[in-house]
Formats: sequence, structure tokens, C-alpha cells
Amino acid sequence: RLGVAYYTGDGVEEDKPRSLHHFQQAAMKGHVASRNNLGAAEYRDGNYELATQHWMISAKMGYEKSLNAIKDMFKEGHATKPQYAEALLGYRDAVEEMKSPQREEAKRLG
Repeated sequence: RLGVAYYTGDGVEEDKPRSLHHFQQAAMKGHVASRNNLGAAEYRDGNYELATQHWMISAKMGYEKSLNAIKDMFKEGHATKPQYAEALLGYRDAVEEMKSPQREEAKRLG
């Protein structure tokens, strides 16, 4: 949240470097949305290889937004077919690993 607040200037003075620092700290601790945000920041800066690396990590953690970002980069020619395939397989494995009868029941009940 702190990274997003500094990135957007929501309630604090906008400070992109500080925002990225908070995203990096959270990503290193396994926060998947922060890893995705780092990918988005790198993409906006034109650093497509770094964006792909960040999104690959979070896609393999089951984060669908990152998988979709890699798919879009593949369509744009910024990611390779093998990278997209790797992300897709990693995402599928992560989602499969998170399945449980209790989660399926909770989904069914809404």
C-alpha cells in the first residue's frame, strides 16, 4: 500500500523512487502484487526484459495479472513465445498447487 501511495501521490507527496523502493522491499518478502507493480514500472520505462523477469516471477506465484501482462508483451513482440509458455505453465502449476477441497467448496458457495 505504501508503494502505491507514493507512486500515485495518494495522501503523500508523489515520490516514484521511494515507491519503487517499497515495492522492491515487499517483493523480496514474497508480496506478489508488489512484484507485479515492479514489472509494470519497468514496462512503463521501456525496460521490457526487466518487466518480463518481474512478471515471470509473479505469474509463477499464481498472479493472473502478471500472466496477462506477459501475454500482452508477447503479442507486442517484447516477450518470446518460450517466455510466455514458461509463464503459462508456471501459473498453471501455482494455481493447481493452491487448490483444495475447502477452497473449491468456498467457491461453490460464493
